Amino acid sequence: MPSHESRPAIHIPGTTSHTIAPRAGHRSDEGTLRYLKAGTGAPVVLLHTVRTQAEHFRVLIPLIADQYTVYALDLPGMGYSEIVPGASYDEPAMRAGVKRLLTELDLHDVTLVGESMGAVLALTTAADLPERVRRVVAVNTYDFRGGIARSSLLARVVVSGVLTPGVGPVVAGVEPKPVVRRILQGGLVDKAALREDYLDELLQVGSRPGYSTVARAVYQSLPSLIAARSRYSEVKAPVHLVYGEKDWSRPSDRQADKELLPAADFTQVPGAGHFIALERPDLLADLLNAVA
Repeated sequence: MPSHESRPAIHIPGTTSHTIAPRAGHRSDEGTLRYLKAGTGAPVVLLHTVRTQAEHFRVLIPLIADQYTVYALDLPGMGYSEIVPGASYDEPAMRAGVKRLLTELDLHDVTLVGESMGAVLALTTAADLPERVRRVVAVNTYDFRGGIARSSLLARVVVSGVLTPGVGPVVAGVEPKPVVRRILQGGLVDKAALREDYLDELLQVGSRPGYSTVARAVYQSLPSLIAARSRYSEVKAPVHLVYGEKDWSRPSDRQADKELLPAADFTQVPGAGHFIALERPDLLADLLNAVA
């Protein structure tokens, strides 16, 4: 990682941090990608949510590392992946980052596990790379109108401010800890599942130079994530759709995705919200380890 970047404060036992350099001769807005690696076995790739990073899976990783080689990616511009001025953060650009991980590391027989935005990217990556993807676990797909703004009145106010022309970049650069805590807790039934050191980690990342531009661009990318639903029917690998009972998606949103993926397994998790990797990592681990 570049020496001027801050480093993560959270260490997940058994994991090592790695980077993937931009490819020579490819898109000028490609940046260095950072990922965590742990375990042994067939590869599982973990893709995080809006405004988070690889450490989102800090509890899940040790629970599956005996069965899988785990790769937890910081999506482009997020976590400790490089922020490239002028880069796009719409769905195709983020998907390109996921595909770089699979192709640069030459991964095959991959289980893609994504939560929220990461779930959409897991499905579209599987559509693009059917020869590499064995299975997809899509947790609370973030592909519906409103997105995080459905979480709470506070989230609606903040997100609408971030998206407002003119003042948006200023709003995106101001992240008071109590506000970030309340917005993220809006994705949880068990509010204690948002650990304080993880919140501090996210705020540290949010202070990186240029991160407010990334954060605003990611919120602006929701229409491209919704549009990506058109790719779901191309997925050849088996799919398991997982939803928290209290997720921001509505029953009609979930039914619409079930109809696009009629062969998919479907699990609804009682008493869980949007961030199942924080609230019920044990359930995801059981689901994954049962078919390792």
